[in-house]
Amino acid sequence: MNNTTTIDTNDTVNDTVNNSMNDTMNDTENQTPNKEQNKIRNKIQHAFANGKAFIPFITCGDPSLEITEQLVYAMEKAGADLIELGIPFSDPTAEGPVIQAADNRALRAGVTTDKIFELVALIRTHTQIPMVFMTYANVVFSYGAESFVQKSAKLGIDGLILPDIPFEEKQEFDQICQKYGLALISMIAPTSHERIRMIAREATGFIYCVSSLGVTGTRTKITTDLASMIRLVKEETDIPCAVGFGISTPQQAAEVAAVSDGVIVGSAIVKLCEQYGEDCVGYVEEYVKRMKEGVLKYN
Repeated sequence: MNNTTTIDTNDTVNDTVNNSMNDTMNDTENQTPNKEQNKIRNKIQHAFANGKAFIPFITCGDPSLEITEQLVYAMEKAGADLIELGIPFSDPTAEGPVIQAADNRALRAGVTTDKIFELVALIRTHTQIPMVFMTYANVVFSYGAESFVQKSAKLGIDGLILPDIPFEEKQEFDQICQKYGLALISMIAPTSHERIRMIAREATGFIYCVSSLGVTGTRTKITTDLASMIRLVKEETDIPCAVGFGISTPQQAAEVAAVSDGVIVGSAIVKLCEQYGEDCVGYVEEYVKRMKEGVLKYN
């Protein structure tokens, strides 16, 4: 992207970030929770408003926070409808080796939750594309659950995905998310069976449909009966269903889009970040463009 501001250590950028954080948080102080909830609900719905959505995932701080910022703008330009920002964690149990390695690189480089909040504040001065955090319960607990959710919502994050919190244990997080208008994104898996209807009835934002058993990572073929999973959801609610885990090619994206409302891709993009490092932005932008074209076949 040309002429975009990147995170730096100089006073000017720090002032910009701090002012942006203050302005964003002050703007939302006077809004009631219902207004916040409606605004965020509408932003996530907007991601699916024009047909099938493409949702890329990146790990914040890999290869650097400056590049993470540029990746957000590039992926939006390439057609992304909503972006998942991964907050690195030392023991990401749902992640395969690619994203685990990215988390470790980011943590070794000194990435923290507060630095990611500063990044989000800066990004929000340039774009309002819907964004959600994906991380783990320990990250939220260690920061302070209410402080984490409140700051996320006020800085413009629209949702939160916690893959290590099962539906039956989500109440504590769900109450806080509802208070501040942050969508707590529910996940369903091929093993959810009779729980799918129950999860669907209480879902907010969108439902993350896990395409395959196991951890994240690319797969040569997806054999799960996604249509049946999604049909159970749709019998309970009209909430969008986006499918992730294992999708890496435009053909796979097209096949998944045919039976769902959106496609989520993470490991394939994180691989590009690892492979090309500081030069990855152009490669990721081109990849997202091709994946979006696959999704659009079924719009």
